[in-house]
Amino acid sequence: MAIKLYGAALSPFVRKTRVFLAEKDIPFESVHVDPFNAPEDYSNINPLRRIPAMEHDGRLLADSAVICAYLERAFPETPALYPMDAADYAHALWLEKYADYELAPLTTFTVFRNRVIMKLMGKPSDEERIARALTEKLPPHFAYLESQIKGREWLAGEQFSIADIAVASQFANFAHGGEHLDPQQYPSLAAHVDKVLSRPSFSALLERENSFVAKLRGG
Repeated sequence: MAIKLYGAALSPFVRKTRVFLAEKDIPFESVHVDPFNAPEDYSNINPLRRIPAMEHDGRLLADSAVICAYLERAFPETPALYPMDAADYAHALWLEKYADYELAPLTTFTVFRNRVIMKLMGKPSDEERIARALTEKLPPHFAYLESQIKGREWLAGEQFSIADIAVASQFANFAHGGEHLDPQQYPSLAAHVDKVLSRPSFSALLERENSFVAKLRGG
């Protein structure tokens, strides 16, 4: 049975899952679900009515971290996206969680949501809230991630992994919101994010996303 992935293109969590599938070269069907106006029966797929959700062989899964972990086990013959070493594996899980729970509230739910989603909904952007995020809340996170990648090729272990995908997915939304890392202040992190977002798995998605966001923000 083909995989069905439910979600919306600009969600960093949906993007993370799509990139994961692309990196493992797993075919899937994308089913659009507007998280603000999901169909009533979507509760049967995800009782929390959040995105993404996935259906595979009659199994229903929700939450991007759960979906990616499942895919790694279900398709072991494809390139591994979790480190084999126990310490590196734990670090990858930690950085994925860090991206989803520490970066996301600021890069996505503050900057991106106000600059893009609020405009889509015809509501004003809360620029004071964005300013606080940029000047007070995000710099410690950027500094931490700079320390994690400095002198390394990848965030966890010796190979590209879920940690790199999760972190870069949040910075994609940060860029959609009109903000970017300062390469003078965070040179290693900025270069790493650019490198990851340039991978074919990301660039194919971002080309379409960038076009849509540009039209929206310029309209």
